[in-house]
Amino acid sequence: MAGSKHTEASELGEFDYVIVGAGTAGCALANRLSADPDQSVLLLEAGGKDNYIWIHVPIGYLYTQNNKRTDWCFKTEAEDGLNGRALNYPRGRVLGGCSSINGMIYMRGQARDYDRWRQLGNTGWSWDDVQPHFKRSEDFFGGADDMHGADGEWRVEEQRLSWEILDAFREAAAEVGIPKTDDFNRGNNEGCGYFHVNQRNGFRRNTAQAFLKPARGRANLTVLTGAQARKLCFEAKRATGVALRHKGAEVVVRARREVILATGAVATPQMLQLSGIGPGALLQEFGIPVRHILPGVGENLQDHLQLRTAYKVRNVKTMNERANSLLGRAGMGLEYILFRRGPLTMAPSQLGAFVKSDESRETPDLQYHVQPLSLPKFGEPLDPFPAMTASVCNLRPESRGHIRIKSPNPFEAPAIKPNYLSTPGDRKIAAAAIRLTRRIMAAPAMAKYHPDEFRPGVDAQSEDDLAKAAGDIGTTIFHPVGTAKMGQDDMAVVDERLRVRGMTGLRIVDASVMPAITSGNTNAPTLMIAEKAAEMIREDRRA
Repeated sequence: MAGSKHTEASELGEFDYVIVGAGTAGCALANRLSADPDQSVLLLEAGGKDNYIWIHVPIGYLYTQNNKRTDWCFKTEAEDGLNGRALNYPRGRVLGGCSSINGMIYMRGQARDYDRWRQLGNTGWSWDDVQPHFKRSEDFFGGADDMHGADGEWRVEEQRLSWEILDAFREAAAEVGIPKTDDFNRGNNEGCGYFHVNQRNGFRRNTAQAFLKPARGRANLTVLTGAQARKLCFEAKRATGVALRHKGAEVVVRARREVILATGAVATPQMLQLSGIGPGALLQEFGIPVRHILPGVGENLQDHLQLRTAYKVRNVKTMNERANSLLGRAGMGLEYILFRRGPLTMAPSQLGAFVKSDESRETPDLQYHVQPLSLPKFGEPLDPFPAMTASVCNLRPESRGHIRIKSPNPFEAPAIKPNYLSTPGDRKIAAAAIRLTRRIMAAPAMAKYHPDEFRPGVDAQSEDDLAKAAGDIGTTIFHPVGTAKMGQDDMAVVDERLRVRGMTGLRIVDASVMPAITSGNTNAPTLMIAEKAAEMIREDRRA
């Protein structure tokens, strides 16, 4: 990274903190921990620098996902709940990690989420506890108030475009009882409104820019790209460093104080398992010496499955026509170059809604991501007719999956098995979500656009047919969490201070520590976890 100290692998030695993974959490940790000039910090990133233009143009997620320059290009195993389909499973492989390739939506979740974490025995993780850490990072376009911060590095802005068809959907949602809202981040996100996004003046704001760039001149911070960790190093039960490959060379770096895993809900359990920490039978299956048995490593995988219902529309323009026209594409490019506005500033989803699947729910358990476009599947061309997509996901799935190594080879992707729609409850909510979408699309505000459902199609009516249809149109919304969960039970991997249970000198700081998935997009909660972790690490050092 330009301006940061880059050291050749052969020169690497010992640091106070070695952070593995320069994604959302890793970049924030590197900034916060290196703010103490007497502490040396090494940040390792397997990917490259974030100097690819499509990282910074918001619509560039179309070119950064499923691109080996910026994405690990993982795939799930075949899923029974998805009628035998396997899914692409994007994870950032570049400075900034998933914040360089994600949908840029700033979403904290619900107060209920964090209060439940506390009820599960995780002291210090209630809604009231975590709010200061959200606010510390935030640079909110509306200024500071009781829920928002304005002095942080993480810019939060309104979107810079509008679509008539999305405004109509919002009116239709209000007609079926979903109130309008202007802010999803005040503890109860019920309602329908436009998402706030991590952008600045029409450019993506990733954590490499927000957190690493301001720290690049610090002599005590070393950033090494193209450095893929192979396994952790130990003395007895203490983590002492990381074995990695850099430019074809095998290198070991040592950590005087802590090794911090910030590689995410897929790579963190993989790294632990490769290092001999995890379920004993799995490690023995691949001949890996068992260092420490923790049966929860790689288990408890949770993700949001979005059901991409799609409707043809009339009497209104959508992104489909603009993107499929040479003149339309030229106009979009010109609008962006001249004004930093228009479709090139688009997050993948612009309009959102949070609603209860039935009135017995305490808080909303469904989230909509609504888009003025449609496509057969992500990565394929847009459909050649005017259409819109109303994706809806179950915010609190019962289904649990796992991440497990397939071999002792650190360069082989692990098995990713989310087990979507594997419980009767999840299938019931999927059917209810499709029915609710149909109610919204049939509301008076949509009548002039003559919405015509073509995915999954109106033939699916019964509970069983709708559950099967959900398996046909469902896809990940890229929110894997929970595979090294925080807690006190036998399946917990870290304690409430994110220290790996039964080990010393080893901490995990990423979405894998969430005991239960948050009610919304998971990038902002991951940043909050990093902010809180940095504070705890500094407290523990001074204790």
